[in-house]
Formats: sequence, C-alpha cells, structure tokens
Amino acid sequence: MANTFNRRSWIKSTAIMAGAATFFSGALNKISAMPRSIQQRVLSDSFADKFAVLRAQPTMKARLSANENPFGPSKAAKKAMKKALDTSYQYPFMHMRELTSKIAAHEGIQGGNIMMDAGSSPILLAASLFYAKNGGEIISADPSYNDLPADAEKHGAKWIKTALTSDYKIDLDAMEAKINDKTALIYICNPNNPTATILDTTKLAAFCERVSKKVPVFIDEAYIDYLPDPKAASMIDMVKKGSNVIVARTFSKLYGFAGLRCGYIVALPETVRSLSAYSTGMMSLTAPTIAAATIAYQETEFLKDALEKTSASKEYLYSVLKAEGYDYIPSSANFVMFPIKITGNKFAQEMNKRGVSIRTWKFSEKEWCRVSIGRMDEMKAFAEAFKDIS
Repeated sequence: MANTFNRRSWIKSTAIMAGAATFFSGALNKISAMPRSIQQRVLSDSFADKFAVLRAQPTMKARLSANENPFGPSKAAKKAMKKALDTSYQYPFMHMRELTSKIAAHEGIQGGNIMMDAGSSPILLAASLFYAKNGGEIISADPSYNDLPADAEKHGAKWIKTALTSDYKIDLDAMEAKINDKTALIYICNPNNPTATILDTTKLAAFCERVSKKVPVFIDEAYIDYLPDPKAASMIDMVKKGSNVIVARTFSKLYGFAGLRCGYIVALPETVRSLSAYSTGMMSLTAPTIAAATIAYQETEFLKDALEKTSASKEYLYSVLKAEGYDYIPSSANFVMFPIKITGNKFAQEMNKRGVSIRTWKFSEKEWCRVSIGRMDEMKAFAEAFKDIS
C-alpha cells in the first residue's frame, strides 16, 4: 500500500510539475510576442532578468542578461560555505550577529541600523508593501530598476515616473518637483540600472538632506562597489547624520553572490523596525551564505581582482562597439547600455540564436541593448555574435 501511495504521489507531483513547466513555457512565449513597451510595463526587472535567461538557448556561450559577476564568489567564500555545511542543522543566529557586527563596524553604525535579508529583492518588496499601505505615491526615475515601485503599485500605491536627463542620469530636480502631500517614498538606484550612470555625490547628499525632511528617500546601491571609492559615494553618511534615508546593499554583484542571496539595508532604527514587520530577515539566510558573506565582506584582494577583470572586459566591449560604429553610455557598473538599430525583440532573438543572452529596452525614442560584463571569453562571444548582426 505504501509503495502504491508513493508511486501515485510521484506520478501526481510529476504531472503537476510538467503542467507548471508547460504553463510557464507558454507564458514566456506570450511575453516574447509582446512589444517591448508592453513587456516593460508587465515585467518587473527581476522577472525580466529571469525571463531573458530562460528564453535563451539551453547551451549559451555568454549569459550577459542579468548583471551577474562571473568572477565570484571568492575561494575563501567557497571554503567557508563548505565548512558551514557541517553545522547547517543549527539555526545560524550567532553567525548572523557576527556578520551584522562586521558590517556595522565597517560603516561606523549600530546594529540597530541594519536589516539583513536574502538579497536586496525581499528588502525592496518589504519597502514596497510598507510604503504602499496607505495608497501613497512612489516617485522613481524611468527607466530605472523597477521592482520596488512596480510592487508598490500592485499593492495600491501610485507610481510616479520622471524622465532621465539628456545624459541619461536620474533627474533629481524633476523628482523633487513631483513631491506632494501624497508622496510616500522616493526611490533612487545609484548607479542606475539599466543606464549604469552615476549621480554627483555632493548633489545627491544635498538632495537627501533636504528632501528626507519631507519624505523618506530609498537609495539602492546595488552597484556601488564598482565605483573607485564606494564609501565616499554612499549615502550611508546621511543615515549617520539622522536623515530619513534608506540605503540598500547586496552581495549579488561584485561579491558574486547572486545565487547565494545576501543583502541588507542601513536606515534609522525606527525605519528598520517598520520594515522588519514585512521581512523574514535572518530566517531567510542560510548558514553557508552567512559564513561566506562573513568571510567575503571587504575581502580586498578578491574585490580588486574582480574589478580589474570587469574593467578589462568593459574596455574590450567599448572597443567592439566603437569599431562597429555604435555609441554607448559610459558605465559606472558591470553592464553597458547602447542604442541598437533594430527592434529590441529582434536583436535579442538574433543574439540568442548565436548563444548570447542580453536585455533590451525602449526609451527616449530609441531601442537599447543592455549587456552585462562577463569573462573575456564571453565578451568575445558577444563580439562575434554582434558583428554578425550589427
């Protein structure tokens, strides 16, 4: 009887999984057929990154669609993960405290200023739920990373978008002009995704100091580790000064933890307490991830090496684009955006056929490609495919 039950259960679960796979495959095909402008309204950026990977060929020469760092995690982080497996039957509360203390000491803040979670995605979701609860307005740039405002809109908030400046940077003046008594939050991704542009630090700090007296400002610093001096460019100092600013950080980019999931925010203690009610926090992080992050945090030599490799690949990409007669937006992150001469859907399909996944956008009356920076062999695969269709 038990064996019969197990077989039936297995057959049933297999059928469910097959049905789910068929459904998801159909959804991907349906989304693929949509115009880019509609895709961008339908898909959050995190899902769009997944979509770009999933619709690619089974065997890819270059996966350059999700802004991942192919040079990590470090050897020390991998070693720490393996060691942590032996005690992974235990809840890693004490290890989480060690990681939080390490971050707090480095940033010169208190543990009460930090909220950890499994990457920045659940933190953005927590913020979207909290600030959408009274049906307020969320102001963000367009285009920019859209998970927080898109989720907030799904839960009753109104999403107010501001266009970029002529040099494709976030327009702080336009954002400030949109503030009214309904504004619940301003969201700024700096460096911005997908344009990889960076705001002037002095101007951004002045904006945060001034505006946060009226409305909280959320600064997403996912890519800040790619800057020459991340600490100088960060808005964490605004939190230390008592401003109502939330700074989000993630290990997913330069540290190479995209598949490990570790992130945090730095904010005023009362903000941390409010957002914690919408987050699972430390219970979402695995023991191996915490061990790896504790070892990897501020691992100077590894970070330097990853930056140098990223820079070399980026310079190679610049040279390829120039040789083919393409302009590009100078990048302050691990991806580059440039205008293309055919529709985004067609470009992505043709690159996929050649074993290269990328992402596309449409804004400022142009079609754009965003290509993540990969290993040099991946960038050469991109160059070969790109030259074939450019």
